[in-house]
Amino acid sequence: MRGLIDSGCLAISGKICASPDAGARKAVTLSGHCKDFNLSDALTYRDAGVDIDAGDALVERIKPAAKRTMRPEVLAGIGGFGALFEISKKYREPVLVSGTDGVGTKLKLAFQLNKHDTIGQDLVAMSVNDILVQGAEPLFFLDYFACGQLDVNVAAQVIEGVAKGCELSGCALIGGETAEMPGMYPAGEYDLAGFAVGVVEKSAIINGTTIKAGDCVLGLASSGAHSNGYSLIRRILARAKPDLNADFDGRCFAEAVLAPTRIYVKSLLALMQALPVKGLAHITGGGLLDNIPRILQPGFSAALDRRTWPLPPLFQWLQREGNVADAEMYRVFNCGIGMVVVVDRDHERQAMDLLHASGEQVFSIGRIENCRPGEPQTVVR
Repeated sequence: MRGLIDSGCLAISGKICASPDAGARKAVTLSGHCKDFNLSDALTYRDAGVDIDAGDALVERIKPAAKRTMRPEVLAGIGGFGALFEISKKYREPVLVSGTDGVGTKLKLAFQLNKHDTIGQDLVAMSVNDILVQGAEPLFFLDYFACGQLDVNVAAQVIEGVAKGCELSGCALIGGETAEMPGMYPAGEYDLAGFAVGVVEKSAIINGTTIKAGDCVLGLASSGAHSNGYSLIRRILARAKPDLNADFDGRCFAEAVLAPTRIYVKSLLALMQALPVKGLAHITGGGLLDNIPRILQPGFSAALDRRTWPLPPLFQWLQREGNVADAEMYRVFNCGIGMVVVVDRDHERQAMDLLHASGEQVFSIGRIENCRPGEPQTVVR
């Protein structure tokens, strides 16, 4: 559970021995050998770069945020060595679905812009959207925050963002770990990892096996680049050198490029309750071209009509300033579509209406077609 760790520390065991010199000098047994040392030279963990008090302060600061995410199934959460979560009795044959992910080099922009309040939502989104595509309701989430020197204010902003992501997805933030490891990370930088667990009724698992030719492919709008393609985005930014504070499509450029990943959990869980969903694809690394085939059986492809949804201004700018080819755009970025939903064509209108009612911007972007072996399973025309 959340605490402060240093993977480079040494465990010292033994006993304090009496020393002939009163007060100033002591002796300690170290691996069976008695060693004298001067108290004025004694080192502390803080001297080595690990501030336990800061770690404790962080835990206290984030407790209210974590409390807002609690679910009735949580039996024991933040503070213990492990979190306890009871699976609801409403499931007859519950199947647990797990996922883990990070945020990638989007973190580099967060460091550069000193903006840390949304990156936690990115972390949650990448895992809960992944387990959602198999029909799973996210139950709980754990985070791992690692740094060289703990800045309580920065860490709290990040983890409060994690809590917001958990609220948006209806899952509990039941634990995590803060690792302060001097020398492991450059000053002012940190790394993040997240872990989500969800549950789905065994008979309701979505695996794409019912997808057939003629089915409708719906696209749910993304909120931006989400958390993928940022190595290329950073390269384009370095070349174009835009004014990050300038207005860009109604907000400053920095906010546009760091917009947090959209979480689709609640709207899609509602859709699944209303009608059969045949397939879901979270558009992450690999873009549209590589993610949709992950839910298709051999012999089927998704034919997407590029004219059916708008390319958001951020992607237009990236393509223009980076001189990025269309095929590369579709393979690296979500290009404005963060989640793909496959339904029977008879359910197309109902599905779109339900998703609109849930607050999603949704487009009918293509159809499932038959294809021959060796042909691409996603085609953008």
